[in-house]
Amino acid sequence: MSSAFAYSVETKGVVVRVQPSYLAAQSEPEANHWVWAYQIEIINLTTAPLQLVARRWTITDALGRVEEVRGSGVVGEQPVIQPGDSFAYASGCPLPTPSGSMVGAYFVQDQAGHIFEVAIPHFSLDVPDTRRTLN
Repeated sequence: MSSAFAYSVETKGVVVRVQPSYLAAQSEPEANHWVWAYQIEIINLTTAPLQLVARRWTITDALGRVEEVRGSGVVGEQPVIQPGDSFAYASGCPLPTPSGSMVGAYFVQDQAGHIFEVAIPHFSLDVPDTRRTLN
């Protein structure tokens, strides 16, 4: 994973960092199909192990169309992240427009069985050399 993450947010001692990248080789602009990869690192700064049990994503394309995605864990796993440790993974997102954005949350369970929400920062999906600002 790259150490240069573009987006970062901390919630209750859990840091989520994101680095999106455009995948030109998998995109077909003439067919209105653009693809991005994103790398995520989740860092546990608390003093106890935490398990990532679920996720929620809100994906918005350049025309304002919104897709909600929910599921258990990430990339087929429900990792336990030890204190001071991190979990990293990569995934992807196709869009029918050359730009968009994603934002979301992880649902994390502590040792007592309490589940709390950890923010995933709002990040931009843009074809390189296009400039846009998130609202």
